[in-house]
Amino acid sequence: MLLFVLGVLVMVVGLAVSIALHEVGHLVPAKKFGVKVGQYMIGFGPTVFSRKKGETEYGVKALPLGGYISMSGMFPPGKTGGGARQSSTGFFNTLVQDARTASAETVDEGDESRTFYRLPVYKRVVIMLGGPFMNLLIAIVLFAVLLCGFGVQQASTTVGSVSTCVLPAGSTETSCPSDAPEAPAYAAGMLNGDRIVSIDGTTVTDGDQITSILQRSPGDTLDVVVDRDGTERTLQVTPALSERYVTTSSGAVATNPDGSSQTQEVGFVGIGFAYEKVREPVTAVLPAVGDNIAHVVGVIVTLPQRLVGVAQAAFGGAERDPNGPVSVVGVGRMAGEIASLDTIPVVDRISTLVGLLASLNVALFVFNLVPLMPLDGGHVAGALIEAIRRGFAKLFRRPDPGPVDTAKAIPVTFAIVILLGGMTVLLTYADIVNPIDIFG
Repeated sequence: MLLFVLGVLVMVVGLAVSIALHEVGHLVPAKKFGVKVGQYMIGFGPTVFSRKKGETEYGVKALPLGGYISMSGMFPPGKTGGGARQSSTGFFNTLVQDARTASAETVDEGDESRTFYRLPVYKRVVIMLGGPFMNLLIAIVLFAVLLCGFGVQQASTTVGSVSTCVLPAGSTETSCPSDAPEAPAYAAGMLNGDRIVSIDGTTVTDGDQITSILQRSPGDTLDVVVDRDGTERTLQVTPALSERYVTTSSGAVATNPDGSSQTQEVGFVGIGFAYEKVREPVTAVLPAVGDNIAHVVGVIVTLPQRLVGVAQAAFGGAERDPNGPVSVVGVGRMAGEIASLDTIPVVDRISTLVGLLASLNVALFVFNLVPLMPLDGGHVAGALIEAIRRGFAKLFRRPDPGPVDTAKAIPVTFAIVILLGGMTVLLTYADIVNPIDIFG
């Protein structure tokens, strides 16, 4: 139980630091460009601690679910000015006017030139992208520590198991039936502990390379050189054509659109590989981050469908998708389970937590780039629309249209906040009543 709590605390601290640095990514360029920043806060709700330094109040709030910096003049004044609300013609109009009023109240007399909306477009974009790109930088550093420092488990060239027969994909047999064909590796005399050196003259370096060569060589007799107890031997192995499962880069079985497992006919010899930890070169870091980004993008694109699955799991008892979205509660629970898993070495538990935090920062990076208010990407989209409008106005010699009135997007922001809140409640409930089983 103590290790579980420790794992949760480590992830909470890691998340808090990630959020704090995200806001630093906004704060530093904002101050650099002369914008008045009234607050730098980690969390939401009641203030637990704060201290004012210069014109900025730095503090921590009770709910560590995010953070923000308060910049002067986030919204431009309406065409009739940015003062107090004169009248209301509806709920959403009231929201828009109140947002303008609140923004105007952050602008002190004489500080009009230090407002966010008056900055050139590129400076506003830099400020709003500073936060997500800070998370990207954190992710790159953590993946570098994970891949180049701890190393990752890889299928080695050492044979870990040799099947005696060939069974079709999905077979539940625990022993070889009398009519099952003999596995090619077993027939050739391959043994557990043999280290495969080369195949038909091609030197091999890992199990994935060996599998690739064998799968594309059904029916071909291959000269396989193995090192057995320090002595090299050449075995002749002929891969059999067999139906096998298609696996993804993560090792999971790929599925068809109807949910069935994908299979393919490939060369098969009936061996499994021993796994070993291998430190990756620095050049492997960015591709790993890129793969993680692609995965998160895929999750976001299919989010509505995935949330239906989460709801079915939460209220109907269906199995959770191990690659689906989770809440902060789910992430903390995963961290606790990883930390308390005493069947793996401590170093492996630490590296797994580092990987989890790295993936979380990738998720923060991608999610904040979604071009919807109140996310950072929404503010970037507003600035880019303004640049396009002004560019067309200049091209066609029309009056400057002025800054985009992003306050008009407040109703959309209101709706998105409600949707995000509902999603958070659903994911949190699902992570409590039917959590993802990360260990299968």
